Amino acid sequence: MDFNKFLSKLFGNKSTRDMKAIGPLVEKVKEVYPTIQALSNDELRAKTKELQNKVQHSADDLKEKIEALKAKVEETPLEDRVVIFNQIDKIEKEVLQRIEVALNEIQAEAFAIVKETARRFTENDTIEVTATDFDRELATTKDFVSIEGDKAIYNNHWVAGGNEMKWDMVHYDVQLFGGTVLHQGKIAEMATGEGKTLVATLPVFLNALSGNGVHVVTVNDYLAKRDSEWMGPLYMFHGLSVDCIDKHQPNSDARRRAYRADITFGTNNEFGFDYLRDNMAMSPQDLVQRRHNYAIVDEVDSVLIDDARTPLIISGPVPKGDDQLFEQYQPLVERLVEVQRKLATQLLAEAKTLIASEDKEKQEEGFLQLFRSHKALPKNNPLIKFLSEQGIKAGMLKTEAIYMENNNRRMPEATDPLYFVVDEKMHSCDLTDKGNKWLAEQVKDDALFVLPDITSELSALENDTTLTAEERLLKKDELYSEYAIKSERVHTIQQLLKAYTMFRINEEYVVMDGQVKIVDEQTGRIMDGRRWSDGLHQAVEAKEHVKVEAATQTFATITLQNYFRMYHKLSGMTGTAITEAGELWDIYKLDVVEIPTNRPILRNDMNDRVYKTKREKYAAVIEEIERMRISGRPVLVGTTSVDVSELLSRMLQMRRIPHQVLNAKLHQKEADIVALAGQSTMGRVTIKNADGTTEERECPLGAVTIATNMAGRGTDIKLTAQVKEAGGLAIIGTERHESRRVDRQLRGRAGRQGDPGSSVFFVSLEDNLMRLFASERIAKVMDKLGFKEGDMIEAPIINNSIERAQKKVEENNFGIRKRLLEYDDVMNKQRTLIYEKRRHALMGERIGMDISNMIWDRVVTIISNNDYQGCVEQFLEVMAMEVPFTEAQFSDKRREDLFETSFQAAMTHFKRKMERLVETAYPVIKRVYEEQGEIYENILVPITDGKHVFNIRTNLKEAYDTQAQAVVREFEKNILLHNIDDAWKENLRELDELKKSVQNASYEQKDPLLIFKLESAKIFETMVNKINNSTISTLLRGQIYAPEQTTQVREAAPVQAPKQQYTESKENLDEERSEMAKAAARDTREQVTQPIIKSKQPGRNDPCPCGSGKKFKNCHGRGLV
Repeated sequence: MDFNKFLSKLFGNKSTRDMKAIGPLVEKVKEVYPTIQALSNDELRAKTKELQNKVQHSADDLKEKIEALKAKVEETPLEDRVVIFNQIDKIEKEVLQRIEVALNEIQAEAFAIVKETARRFTENDTIEVTATDFDRELATTKDFVSIEGDKAIYNNHWVAGGNEMKWDMVHYDVQLFGGTVLHQGKIAEMATGEGKTLVATLPVFLNALSGNGVHVVTVNDYLAKRDSEWMGPLYMFHGLSVDCIDKHQPNSDARRRAYRADITFGTNNEFGFDYLRDNMAMSPQDLVQRRHNYAIVDEVDSVLIDDARTPLIISGPVPKGDDQLFEQYQPLVERLVEVQRKLATQLLAEAKTLIASEDKEKQEEGFLQLFRSHKALPKNNPLIKFLSEQGIKAGMLKTEAIYMENNNRRMPEATDPLYFVVDEKMHSCDLTDKGNKWLAEQVKDDALFVLPDITSELSALENDTTLTAEERLLKKDELYSEYAIKSERVHTIQQLLKAYTMFRINEEYVVMDGQVKIVDEQTGRIMDGRRWSDGLHQAVEAKEHVKVEAATQTFATITLQNYFRMYHKLSGMTGTAITEAGELWDIYKLDVVEIPTNRPILRNDMNDRVYKTKREKYAAVIEEIERMRISGRPVLVGTTSVDVSELLSRMLQMRRIPHQVLNAKLHQKEADIVALAGQSTMGRVTIKNADGTTEERECPLGAVTIATNMAGRGTDIKLTAQVKEAGGLAIIGTERHESRRVDRQLRGRAGRQGDPGSSVFFVSLEDNLMRLFASERIAKVMDKLGFKEGDMIEAPIINNSIERAQKKVEENNFGIRKRLLEYDDVMNKQRTLIYEKRRHALMGERIGMDISNMIWDRVVTIISNNDYQGCVEQFLEVMAMEVPFTEAQFSDKRREDLFETSFQAAMTHFKRKMERLVETAYPVIKRVYEEQGEIYENILVPITDGKHVFNIRTNLKEAYDTQAQAVVREFEKNILLHNIDDAWKENLRELDELKKSVQNASYEQKDPLLIFKLESAKIFETMVNKINNSTISTLLRGQIYAPEQTTQVREAAPVQAPKQQYTESKENLDEERSEMAKAAARDTREQVTQPIIKSKQPGRNDPCPCGSGKKFKNCHGRGLV
């Protein structure tokens, strides 16, 4: 017995300990269930209201304290408000903790209510209850509710995802275990078919009772819409509102209402983009999201692992964004790759000849040539085929080890004959001296692609005494400019080389509608809107001769991992998270709990079948498909790329085997294809007997479906009784994925809810994973045993070897993600601070405190960094006031005393300026409101700082009621928002450039991440200083702009929704303000053509469904028809 298994049997494992801890909570639900079951329908709903009131009023005393503190804010001096706001923040956290305690207290009753509601919907076609206003409102828009007098009739069937569905699900103990785990803020790992969607109803219902909102996050909009419609009636029956953000346009009132619902469904991307849009809003009315309270992420591994490091980006055009070099240098790089290809082919031919020789020295030379061919083009098909032959791969690896000794000291001897070197494992492609020389000959310029030694040239400039300071500065600028131009040129060449050598069409990407679209390596789906960063996407576009998109500038960005870390409580569910448990804990502090299956798993997971070549492997796959199909078992064939799925499809067509294909090009048919994958139909086949004769026979034939390994997530493959008798669904994997999680997902398509089934993976030594990590040992075994073509090896030890290789890749990928997270954390800390300041300015409540802090910061900075004369100049320039101390005081007084007296003087000056502004504005506002108040709703108040005129949009009535204080607040808000947005946009651009430039630090034996942290801190400090300087300077100079000829007040034009003119993508005030507003208005939802479904909406003169007796046009249809 395995030692770890022995220890598990002796002491138990994490899974059993988790179940032991959750068991008592589940028993409590089962204890209260009979009491809940005895309630009538109306009493059941009344019980929900009772629990809801208990939770929502559990922290009333704390909420009263918060309101009392808020009431004190206005009468507190600006400089003293920070204490009050800190108290408010602290108490708000206590409120959330108090609500969490209340939810835990009612958990058993709430879970029992959901369980009983599901049972009643399952066992009754209709449920009758006393109608409430909420029921009447539902009846006007939903097909499952009707009103008869004072009764509401709920049906147990409704349309979800475009299909009529009848509720037939009840909660077993397994679901209660899963629901408890989710409520605790953990990840529930549940096998396929165990009802994860049903499990989520328990914690969603419980947490929605708090009124703070619950977000249910899905991987695509089909699942978001389907689940909101499928599970929605269960919640609505108890008076909880449900909506889906993906059904509504961004920035619309409908989407805002969706976020106000008790339960909100949506895709991860849309939740993230709405957060970014909210942080580009110019008015509180434009905000759509509430506080991030509780989120349940479906397929949590896909969202928080696969998509986590990809940034969501809102971007817009940059000046000269079309001036790129990719199209200019694409023909040159294409010729270079062709030259290298010829060299690689020649090296391979020489290697074959020399290795076949009996002379040992020639064999060594042959393996060197083979290694060179491998470094030249590792994905060259003839090379891959030759490496699968007996002893070849082992010989090449031995040669590689020789040249890698002493930290790659001898590697140049091997790579110098090449034009460029490709390293698949490091995902890099670097020009050699020979390659640079070839490029120089082609363009007839030796220095065009060579970066100057900028350090030594700058040093020479500093030491040149013949230059004046002005000339030295000019020379320095020229040097930096030349370096930037050449750097971009070299970067373009490198990215084009990567595009040609590492990225294959129909594997990493497809070309559709004249666009390069990335294929998700995990799911095989097209990732619309996502682009590779750092110019790589433009390089692939140039390679494929499609339009190279213009460069863009980032306005707002966040990664999904940082977005989801903002939630007060986060949980998730999936069938494949245990292999990533370490990462989920390290990054999100999410514990993974394995939930046992409701019925034992009967699936037979067979050993991998390993072949030497892909050709042998695919031939064996086709044979296995045919054998399974004839036995009446449906077959799901898992592939890793479009190319493989199309190759297998052609092979099946040659044998006239009907089948369905699901890949990146056909992903929109996913749900339909996967749903039919578990069926069999009667048909005639020709069968070869043992004696060589053939006969035609009619028998059940299993459906054959070719799909990517993770296709059909969220859609169950249901089997007929006939298929179960034949042995269930047969899973055939055509390649081991680099992640064990993806392989487990494919296996999990079979064996749902105790169904029979089997799974087997066909592997070849030419597969990517085997070629890079696991083939040497297996190749040696196959060589020693004298395997011939078509022979395969199958043993548990081989499975273990492959899984070790997968673990290596997973560890490497985790390292990459952790590294990227560290980079992103730097930006995230800055983003959190800036967005907090921006939200304060937008809402207006804490803007006075922030301005007070800015004034303090400016005072301290000016006094700390200047002599007395500098202080005089800076106080005049920034603070628009005389220096509030003498030169003697500057020399004699303690710095802390100077800070305090200067701050008080600056605050007095600021208050005086704002009072003067109010005194000037109010008489005009009073006259306009009293004489023309019925004409104007909003007016423009012109305010100037002596350089610019700002037209401040203000509500006339509010300005009148507050005696022009509203004008001051709007002035402060507009200036602060404008300065923050302008500086943050520039900061993001500088951080993008910094991230690229710091990679060169590795050549100087420095850590790029450390340099990035240090330099980004300087950039951020500069940005904050810029915001503070420009804001304080403008506010302290602000006065009403009143030229002699201007006597009329101007009405503010109504706010119009901006047109969509900028890009939201995932990266694999004035004109600037309008560009950002256009960007935030773009629709980022998945664009899928939907069938036309007839609206349930009644006609104008039909009776209103709410039961009021009025016509629809005079009741709930008012304004709609």
